[in-house]
Amino acid sequence: MRQAIGFIIILLCFPFLWILYSFIHSEILTADSYKDGLAESIELSSPPISAPVVLLDENEQIFSEDYIEWRDPLPLESIPLFAQELFIQSEDVEFYNHIGFNFSAIFRAVFANAIANAKDQGASTITQQLVRLRYLSTEKTYERKVTELLYAYEMEKQSTKEEIFSNYLNEIYFGNQVYGLGSAATYYYGRPLDQLTDAELAFISAIPNNPSIYDPLKHFDSTKKRQELLIDILVKNGKITADYGNTLKSAPIVLSTKTKTQLYPAYSTYVLDELKNLIAYKEGYIEKINSAQNEQQKLLLEHQLQARVNEISAKGIKIYTALNAEKQRKDDTYIDHLLTKTNNLQAAAVVINNETREIISLYGGKNYKKFDFHRAYQAIRQPGSSFKPLLVYAPLFETTTFTPNNSVNAGKYCIGTYCPQNYGGAIYGNVTIKQAFRFSHNTPAVRLLKTTGIETAFDKLKPFQFNHLVKEDHTYAAALGGLTKGVTPLEMADAYTSFINGMYKPAHTIRKVVDGKGEILYEWDEEKQEVWSPKTVQTMRNLLNDVVTNGTGRGISIQSSYVGAKTGTTNNYVDYWIAGLTDTYTSTVWIGYDIPKNMKSIESKKIHHSIFNQIMK
Repeated sequence: MRQAIGFIIILLCFPFLWILYSFIHSEILTADSYKDGLAESIELSSPPISAPVVLLDENEQIFSEDYIEWRDPLPLESIPLFAQELFIQSEDVEFYNHIGFNFSAIFRAVFANAIANAKDQGASTITQQLVRLRYLSTEKTYERKVTELLYAYEMEKQSTKEEIFSNYLNEIYFGNQVYGLGSAATYYYGRPLDQLTDAELAFISAIPNNPSIYDPLKHFDSTKKRQELLIDILVKNGKITADYGNTLKSAPIVLSTKTKTQLYPAYSTYVLDELKNLIAYKEGYIEKINSAQNEQQKLLLEHQLQARVNEISAKGIKIYTALNAEKQRKDDTYIDHLLTKTNNLQAAAVVINNETREIISLYGGKNYKKFDFHRAYQAIRQPGSSFKPLLVYAPLFETTTFTPNNSVNAGKYCIGTYCPQNYGGAIYGNVTIKQAFRFSHNTPAVRLLKTTGIETAFDKLKPFQFNHLVKEDHTYAAALGGLTKGVTPLEMADAYTSFINGMYKPAHTIRKVVDGKGEILYEWDEEKQEVWSPKTVQTMRNLLNDVVTNGTGRGISIQSSYVGAKTGTTNNYVDYWIAGLTDTYTSTVWIGYDIPKNMKSIESKKIHHSIFNQIMK
């Protein structure tokens, strides 16, 4: 009787065995048709991943982040063992024993799919899941599954188990554009992974199984149920006790979702632009672009440079800067409020630390938004008389025996058809150079430029970062700031740092750029160079101070043992400038309208003086 019952059971199993054989045979045929070609073409290089670009201020506090996907990869040894067990026990218990795929799991899945006449049952190992994340689609076809198996096998040959598991934990999707366990910790809790409790670890570990269903921001209760299921698996597999499991289930979960840090947009916008210049400088693109034989070649090189910047940024970098966050905040608040009193009036301001020659504060325009037109470094305007110290007076004292007490004619003057006039058309006789500087007389400045020589004077500007000066600017009109294009406020502040002590070093915001491992990728390494002799520097500092105490700079009031500045007004009052320095800072302020407009009606308000007083505190 017992033999008869056994025989009947075997007969009843034949249909299932036949179905199973059919599917296995199909798998084998599919594998035979794909394996040869795939095995030869599998290349398992790491795929490109867009990681965050993080900006830090002078105190190494984050003030700006740029990312589409939030990633914070960690080495495997930095990931708690409890978190590792959560994924091993729930996803792939045999991970450390298989060769990329698990035969018994595949057998069970194929058998289940055969009975259901479907392809829903999964059997993916952690290695297969990583392969799918990196290289393959998620469509449920047997062809794709065979490809996945071959890729997983190849990945196991090319990588260690630790490397595979580390990559898996750093690349799995946690919803809300968050990738990796470390990123999930900082995004959902606002704390690094090693500061989470086991209950919190189990909660976020529930998300990757189905980031839509287990999105804790939308379906908290579903995520909590999945968390408890993971805890039950650990208990069942003997990894934790039942009592501890109950303790974890009852522990409160409080989310503190991360928001993208986007402070001080005027400063961060410029930092990202400077990053491009830094990479160009360090990797030789500047020389290549400057020596391009035609416009097409130049555009190609610029495209290559931008591609390189994108490549570096996508890897995830930290940019350490000189930002004085408190000063930036106060300057922004003050100037924004001041400009609201005048419709559409705009301003730009730059503050450089005299000791370090670093840019510590930047004002790009009223109510500035990130990547808007940045008036501090993109507004190319005529500098007016604020250009005189750089092109006329410093070169004069540097190359001749003239002193501020020498006389110069302030009367009418023409060179060919060029006949400059003093402010308001005033005509003076002989004045001292000091008086001409103090009251910003125009005709003496042109006479003195002729004495020095145009080419000699412009040679003295070569060390500075005046990127918009052209050969056509080499005229006597330049003595009064009459240029073909103009200069930017940042360029002016940068050049004025040469009056600190005669030494010049280009001003920057970036201190260093590091990769995800903390290794330095880029940093500026320019050396200071002497551009003015000590005698010239002392003479210029005295003249600039005299402008503040007795001349056009009256109204500048700053508590400092030294204050020196030069004002500038362009034709038809369309630009107002102040450039100067104290013992602590060097700064430039510009005010005007984006579409040039006469500002004579607001001249008496001395708005640029007020801004200068604020930012030089």
